[in-house]
Amino acid sequence: MGFETIAHRILTTGAERGNAAAYAVREGDRWVTTSWAEYASRVRDAAKGLIALGVEPAMSVSILGTNQPEWVIFDVAAMAVGAMPAGIYPTNAPEECAYVINHSESPVVLVQNLEQLEKILVKRHELPGLRHIVLMGDDATDAEGVMTWGEFVASGREISDETVDARMDALAPRDGATLLYTSGTTGPPKAVVLPHEALAYMAMTLMEIIPVGPEDRVISFLPLSHIAEQVVTLLTPAISGHMVHYEMDIRRLAETIKEVRPTAFFAVPRVWEKFYAGVDEAVGGATGVKKALADRAFAVGRKYIGAINRGETPGGWLGLQYGLFDKLVYSKAKEAMGLDQVRFVFSGAAPLSPAIAEFFAGLGLQILNVYGESECTGLCSFNRPAKNRFGSVGPALPDVELKIAEDGEILTRGPNNFLGYLKNPEATSVALSEDGFLHTGDVGYIDDDGFLFITDRKKDIIITAGGENVTPSLIEIELNKTPLIAAAVVIGDQRPYLTVLISLDADALEEMGLDADTVYAEVQKAIDETNKDLAPVRQIKKFTILEEPLSIERGEITPTFKVKRKVVRDHFAAEIDAMYK
Repeated sequence: MGFETIAHRILTTGAERGNAAAYAVREGDRWVTTSWAEYASRVRDAAKGLIALGVEPAMSVSILGTNQPEWVIFDVAAMAVGAMPAGIYPTNAPEECAYVINHSESPVVLVQNLEQLEKILVKRHELPGLRHIVLMGDDATDAEGVMTWGEFVASGREISDETVDARMDALAPRDGATLLYTSGTTGPPKAVVLPHEALAYMAMTLMEIIPVGPEDRVISFLPLSHIAEQVVTLLTPAISGHMVHYEMDIRRLAETIKEVRPTAFFAVPRVWEKFYAGVDEAVGGATGVKKALADRAFAVGRKYIGAINRGETPGGWLGLQYGLFDKLVYSKAKEAMGLDQVRFVFSGAAPLSPAIAEFFAGLGLQILNVYGESECTGLCSFNRPAKNRFGSVGPALPDVELKIAEDGEILTRGPNNFLGYLKNPEATSVALSEDGFLHTGDVGYIDDDGFLFITDRKKDIIITAGGENVTPSLIEIELNKTPLIAAAVVIGDQRPYLTVLISLDADALEEMGLDADTVYAEVQKAIDETNKDLAPVRQIKKFTILEEPLSIERGEITPTFKVKRKVVRDHFAAEIDAMYK
């Protein structure tokens, strides 16, 4: 075997780690672990099941559900037999689920439970290529073509280990390994094809940068259809052997963190914002001596972490002060959050406010901000523990190049880049230059020390604080169908939910002769109608009707009536902020 894929590594680690715990799931009030040996065995069983169901190399399979072991086992098994797994966000509407299954031509889809199964069944008549539906558990159903996990595993019992090994050993570095469906600026989602070598590179490289090992613990809670969570839950454990705790319900995350006490923790900015709000409220009411103590502790913490960021080892008076405040303040705050045993904390998938990173530095927590997108296997730049700069997203990964185009766009090239978009050569040629550089769609600069800073988004995709990718134009097109609405501008980048600014059509308003209350009701009706066909994370939660229509003269729209988003955001910053209070 010349090339070792992630599937190879997981089976190897399973043999090496044996009875050591690979992952844990909550059952009632306790966490139940599964060994590495059993994990590897379950991957083999699933691989045999896929072969028995007729899955051939270069085919695709789909996965719909929240975070649990079967999601990852099925994913790894699919890669092992040469297929490309495609994750579907569990919040997706039936139409969105059907799109992924049809576009990827998946003959098999794995679904979490009967609730998720219903999304597939209502669209079954529109899925001519779908032959088998597998449930992650053993829920009973009379639906035709649906099998339980137990039945799926049993179907592959006649397939030999040698057959699975032959499939794995035939994999080449540039073969497609996985599909990631990501929203484009217009039109339906595009399917990013990542090769096996990109996944292997990312896992190996990160473990060289961050010394996470078998004794470390992480929590899997972000959507597994997102590359960021796959890096944490699927890729890096294959190399490091660290243990994964699966949280299927993100609403229990705060509780889970306190139970698991992770030693490495990756989160999107929205999670850090929630932590920030809780701690800020707790210390904000301090007065007198307590306030003076907290202020001093925060100042010392920021100075201490600042030194670590520069690669220094703080000592002397600063070290003594930090040790004192660690006992009095930092350790108590970390324990309250469940982060008292954490060694590494990361933020990614959306920009993190430097103010929040500095706030947590004041508590002795060094947040490492990272950057990338699906097309570069989630990461192309990475702040290191001894090379960290707040406000930046770090230097380039080893063997990865970063450069800034003439128009300010960030370009990147390396072994982590994708092969292209499935069935979309036009989009691929736009995203990948002839010399192999990926056009990220983001604007930024690289400082003299090699740190990358992002200043704007060249493309219009919104990335919420929760890391969800949203295409605003698709929502706006629907709203703009309403005669009363001249322009709708969806807001939500780095925000916890979507809102919209509504510019009314002056002529329609005059013609209809509506009063303010009726206008408000009509706009609300249009938003409710649009929301009906959207997944919850893509629904509009609040809106503001602008006092005056968007204007060409003020530079808010072009002569061809295209919205200039940055100008609109700047002009109506107060109205936007009010929708998030």
